[in-house]
Amino acid sequence: MWRVKPLDAILATAEKKSLHRSLGAFQLTMLGIGAVIGTGIFVLTAEAAQKAGPGMMISFIIAGVVCAVAALCYAEMASMVPVSGSAYTYSYAVMGELVAWMVGWALILEYAVAAGAVSVGWSGYVVGLLEATFGLEIPDALTLGPFDGGMINLPAMAIAGLVTWLLVIGTRESATVNSILVAIKVAALTLFIVLAVPVMRMEEFTPFMPLGFAGVATAAASIFFAYVGFDAVSTAAEETKNPQRNMPIGLIGSLSVCTIFYLLVAAGVIGSVGAQPVLGADGAALAPGSRELADACRALADGKVVCSKEALAWTLREIGWPQIGNLIGLAAGLALPSVILMMMFGQTRIFFVMSRDGLLPAAFSKIHPKYNTPHVITIITGIAVALFAAFFPVGQLANISNSGTLFAFAAVSIAVLVIRKTDPNRHRPFRTPLIWLTAPIAVLGCVFLFFSLDEKSKYLFVIWAVIGLLVYFLYSRSRSHVGRGIVDVPELEPDAPPPNVVRPAEEH
Repeated sequence: MWRVKPLDAILATAEKKSLHRSLGAFQLTMLGIGAVIGTGIFVLTAEAAQKAGPGMMISFIIAGVVCAVAALCYAEMASMVPVSGSAYTYSYAVMGELVAWMVGWALILEYAVAAGAVSVGWSGYVVGLLEATFGLEIPDALTLGPFDGGMINLPAMAIAGLVTWLLVIGTRESATVNSILVAIKVAALTLFIVLAVPVMRMEEFTPFMPLGFAGVATAAASIFFAYVGFDAVSTAAEETKNPQRNMPIGLIGSLSVCTIFYLLVAAGVIGSVGAQPVLGADGAALAPGSRELADACRALADGKVVCSKEALAWTLREIGWPQIGNLIGLAAGLALPSVILMMMFGQTRIFFVMSRDGLLPAAFSKIHPKYNTPHVITIITGIAVALFAAFFPVGQLANISNSGTLFAFAAVSIAVLVIRKTDPNRHRPFRTPLIWLTAPIAVLGCVFLFFSLDEKSKYLFVIWAVIGLLVYFLYSRSRSHVGRGIVDVPELEPDAPPPNVVRPAEEH
């Protein structure tokens, strides 16, 4: 179970059963921004305010720093191993099959649950837009899950189904639509900043940390979700032209743009309408996404941003820009599907590569004869995402997703250190600067944020990991291509020495 898949074999497998290379540096950066800017800033701003108050500014910075150092580690691995699979593939090459399996299993938790969270966030904005624009009163029973005071979130299910269909049609079409949606999203946030920042009042930043640093840390663990997505860029490595140059540009460029936006938007929300948490009778902050908070919000004479399902649109309506607020709601409704698209894109590609390695059934790596996409696993993923979105609140989904993400990020950061020692002479188009400082900071940051998550999310991650171990030992370990000696190797020159691995006589 500690067997590794040699990097040369990984690259050879990708060439043998590969996806079409059609993405350039600009498209990758747009995919990154499309994946990163989304539910985190549009929806979880209210969640972070309830946990940290104005101190969520520090939460954004903490989460951004952890993501930045992890991105540098990702960039080195992605440029050196330009194939689909992201952290799973990197771990397989460096730390062995069991670690790779657990990382892949954690990524399933990350992407599928995250796509569900974004679907719920989209639902909140679209429902708010319809109610504000047309004066409708849409029943909560059909737009909120049972934990939030409703029964089922039908709009969230619908958008998950639509994105699944788009992904089955094809990568190029998905990327083109995504670029348009990213432009809409960035324009909406820019408009929000232009209108909200000038009316900031410094007194709204006091008290800055009403719940202390513990609240800031808890908010950072949640708001980390706002940065998740840049690693989905690396899952597109196998579909990238000149990945050695374009992957680092896409990863680091998208993260830099997003961090600047986040801080400006957060400052605009806090300074214009305030961001103090709603407290219970005992003086403690009520849990976001809980029935208790929902009941307390209904009892308030004046609304608060922490009560809103559409924080940015609500803020603009409060400061005298109701039509622009509706426009922001429309932009979120148009643009958030791009985030769902990237999350599900990453999920299906992880499944595709794990199936190609024999760790999951071969049907998962079937390619559609017309669209050239892994349609079977895309449809399965879409059904799972729709079910998550239907029944769970956005904050809980985000936290569960973060637990898987943090595990994967830490694994990649360790893998970069290991391969620097075990294979120092391999060509590295991008080298992580100050690796012996950068990678340990990334690992420690991930551990800190993981233990700042709520207890439920940590327990669910442990349960998911145990299920993953059972699947591995009962199914995957005995069917692994590496374990059975089915490892593709690069084509050899006629006078080259024989390889240490065998090429199978036929495709398995």
